[in-house]
Amino acid sequence: MTARRCLVTLVTLLVGYAVVLRRPQLTWGVTPAEAGMRLPGDDLLPRSDLTATRGITIEAGPAKVWPWLVQLGQGRGGFYSYDALENLVGCDIHSADEIVPAWQHLEVGEEVRLHPEVALTVAEVEPDHALVLRGAVSATGDQQTAPYDFTWAFVLRAEGADTTRLLVRERYAYLQPAAAVLVEPVAVVSFVMTQRMLRGIRDRAEQAGH
Repeated sequence: MTARRCLVTLVTLLVGYAVVLRRPQLTWGVTPAEAGMRLPGDDLLPRSDLTATRGITIEAGPAKVWPWLVQLGQGRGGFYSYDALENLVGCDIHSADEIVPAWQHLEVGEEVRLHPEVALTVAEVEPDHALVLRGAVSATGDQQTAPYDFTWAFVLRAEGADTTRLLVRERYAYLQPAAAVLVEPVAVVSFVMTQRMLRGIRDRAEQAGH
């Protein structure tokens, strides 16, 4: 295949992704109203260059879901996603199948690790309602040179006595012109991991409630 044909194919794939797949993966599992509503953590980054809001319905009240959220993190409860994939890059993640009392307390300013050497900072904690993390990582894993700022919010919204909507929002603010080159692929990977994480939290919370 000639270089010209390779370029045409690449451009076609990128355009197809932008037109057909990009918005669905950035708003997986949420209504247009949920995608557009303000959530805890939004005010930390008043301007967002890329926002992803994903969600799931859980047949359990917020108080039954919160313990699984507050113990998120490497060296804690994990992320309830594809542990094997995360561990391929040295994350050492082991998702918990039980609520661990020692992991049930977080304060603003504490760290939640994604990897033994990479951590986000707890920006907001409201038990049974919201956990907001903040930070960013460069392509080399260096948090000091990341070309974007980032917030990751987990929000619980009660729908009746025993039903919860769990919304997960990522917001990226570009600090350098080339930030999108890094963030767009990250958002795709995040979609794959997040939809599995949402299902993992749902299954654990619902099973614990029976």
